[in-house]
Amino acid sequence: MTATAPALEFSTTYSSNPVPAQRRAEILADPGFGTAFTDHMVTAIWTPDGWHDAGLRPYAPLSIDPATAVIHYGQSVFEGLKAYRRDDESIWLFRPEANATRMQRSAERMALPQLPAESFIEAIELLVRADAAWVPAGGETSLYVRPFMFASEVFLGVRPAQHVTFCVIASPAGAYFASGVKPVDIWLSSEYTRAAPGGTGAAKCAGNYAASLVAQQEAIEHGCGQVCFLDAVERRWVEELGGMNLYFVRADGSIVTPELTGTILEGVTRDSIMTLAGDRGYKVEERRVSIDEWRSGVESGEITEVFACGTAAVVTPLGKLKWDGGEVGTGAETGPVTQEIRSALLDVQYGRAGDPHGWMRRVV
Repeated sequence: MTATAPALEFSTTYSSNPVPAQRRAEILADPGFGTAFTDHMVTAIWTPDGWHDAGLRPYAPLSIDPATAVIHYGQSVFEGLKAYRRDDESIWLFRPEANATRMQRSAERMALPQLPAESFIEAIELLVRADAAWVPAGGETSLYVRPFMFASEVFLGVRPAQHVTFCVIASPAGAYFASGVKPVDIWLSSEYTRAAPGGTGAAKCAGNYAASLVAQQEAIEHGCGQVCFLDAVERRWVEELGGMNLYFVRADGSIVTPELTGTILEGVTRDSIMTLAGDRGYKVEERRVSIDEWRSGVESGEITEVFACGTAAVVTPLGKLKWDGGEVGTGAETGPVTQEIRSALLDVQYGRAGDPHGWMRRVV
């Protein structure tokens, strides 16, 4: 399936029963993450004839037949990005074109149709403009936007679906760290892997996250907030966490992140950090990092900081790495390089710093 389809034309049907302003204000005062949703959503349908029925409409449940293909075969991809309200009340998106391109790659891998990038961005902007009142202000709050696509054909045969639904919903999000940024302990999974060569590791598909949940559950049982996966072949190379990419800060001032091998998700935040770190004079390497290098590097002081990154948590400092039989840690405080990179990224997103790379896109 190709990305050469023409751009979609979106209709608009506004909700006649939006959430009352007082109730919305209560939600925005303490939004949490992913529990409350805005008044509208955007949907579109794909069949072999192309994309059609695209439009903004009131947020409502989707009607799913028990034989809908996605329930049985997991043909589904999604994205995640944020809209930020600045001090002047303008609202901006961060690198939506990168999410559009990644969703096309994910869709291709999962035998789903590729939505034109301009239509992906238009759908997001349409929703954000319609629900601008839902974008919170202050601190590290934002509107989390979730575009997704799934096989909606009612059919139990094992083949790519001939009816696909694209949808965009949004949810106000509070600061990921309600009590401040603190290092998160990591559990090293020895039994489970996230992805294998030739698999779906580079695609942002639902199945990758479902497969990670049992390992995440194991991490929580060992007092850790996240799980780290090794490669599926040698069980030696560090890949990523359940939903975040990894970075290592070395004593010589260089920063290392595991290279993309087809089994690691190409994070938009990951890519942005490489650029921001380079802007600040850091040498950034993409290469394979072994679990032994992580352990011995922390013990010897060669690795001074470890952090993870992703859309939801932005930049997350890591504390202890635990495994069955031992642990190592870089300390109980956020390291200076981690804090510098985190602040630099947030400053661009919230308009407190310049945008030399043209990452921000104004919506309102």
